[in-house]
Amino acid sequence: MKIAPEITYRNLDKSQVIDKLVREKIAKLENICNYINSCHIAIEKSHDRPRSGSPYRVRIDLTVPPGHELVAEKNPGESIRYEPLDAVIRQTFDAMVHQLSKLTQMQRASEQYDRDEETRESTGFITKLFKEDGYGFLQALDGREIYFHKNSVLHEDFNQLKLGACVHFSQEEGEQGPQATTIQVVDKR
Repeated sequence: MKIAPEITYRNLDKSQVIDKLVREKIAKLENICNYINSCHIAIEKSHDRPRSGSPYRVRIDLTVPPGHELVAEKNPGESIRYEPLDAVIRQTFDAMVHQLSKLTQMQRASEQYDRDEETRESTGFITKLFKEDGYGFLQALDGREIYFHKNSVLHEDFNQLKLGACVHFSQEEGEQGPQATTIQVVDKR
């Protein structure tokens, strides 16, 4: 975590057993997501003898880049009477684990999509070759025409290039438009 977790106890004394349980649960959250920005945990005893429900309330607030705020809160209602504090803590952390797992899965899927998109953009086909002059053009999958020099072709494969060969490439903006800085032949045809 970028910022040490904040654990607040309200109307009850901090015990080693409860503190250890909370820290174990925080470690589990960090195993799911190792880039949590902050974690605030409030453990509260609202009543000594409630007429119904548990006297304990637990709330977890997490922030995860790029701006996600997750909240899990457990305040056992009327149906559960005098639920022990450790059970309320476990239930609250279980709810946070579920939320955090779902968020990290969505973020990983988005990152994979972005990597796949990047790969698609850096794949193309040789469309023009001027072997005697040492250059050519390729067409990216998005339709852009990109210049390349024979020195940008890896493994000295320039002389083996043929029209229609599939290539992966990196590019930069040149003086007269986009140009490939490296080309790796995928399919020599």
